[in-house]
Parts: sequence; structure tokens; C-alpha cells
Amino acid sequence: MNEFKPVKSEKTVISIRLDSDILKTLDDVSHKIDISRNELIVQCIDYALKNFHQ
Repeated sequence: MNEFKPVKSEKTVISIRLDSDILKTLDDVSHKIDISRNELIVQCIDYALKNFHQ
């Protein structure tokens, strides 16, 4: 069996401004699916970038 070696992924703190309705929706969704607002935003951005077609 391989040895478990936890790693810390590199993250950068940023600041964004969101419309209050979008923030409310993010909070509602994150609460409903039981993940943090930050994790939801990261996953949404990742999905959008992977599915972005120029």
C-alpha cells in the first residue's frame, strides 16, 4: 500500500465584487449542498473555464 502524503495546494486570496442577488444565490446553493461558498465559487469557475468556447 502506498504511504499517504497530504499536500497543500497553492491558493491565492483575491477580492471580487458580486451583485447582491448573485451572492444570495451562491449562499443558498452552498447551504443546500453543504459546501462552503468559496468551494462553490471555485467549482463554478472551474466548470465555466473548462466549458468555455471561444
